[in-house]
Amino acid sequence: MAGANNRPLSPHMQIWRWGPAMAVSILHRVSGDGLALVGLGVLLWWLGALAGGAESYATFSAFAGEWYGKVVLIGLTWAFFNHMASGIRHFVLDIGAGFELKTNTFWSVLTPIVAIALTAGVWACILLR
Repeated sequence: MAGANNRPLSPHMQIWRWGPAMAVSILHRVSGDGLALVGLGVLLWWLGALAGGAESYATFSAFAGEWYGKVVLIGLTWAFFNHMASGIRHFVLDIGAGFELKTNTFWSVLTPIVAIALTAGVWACILLR
């Protein structure tokens, strides 16, 4: 291929500086994948347990009520709120607002904080009722 040696190389990880926007972007992708993979598995198990009758649902409830089941459910709740908050941030960026460095950094830092706060609030309501 003629001239292939003259093509520019893609930037490598050593060139990019780690920042809040990069972290939020990575968390957005991780939380979306977690919702798609783990969330779909839990949803299908729950629906199967509903369709399977009382004994199947009792088995599902027993697993969901254990500490490891609660860890999975809390993780899915965090993934939902993180993906939602990051999606709202991206929506605002898509309409052309929030590109200023301080504004973008502020919302990038606030996004995971909001997700953690909403997750804590939901699970406080669930566990303290």
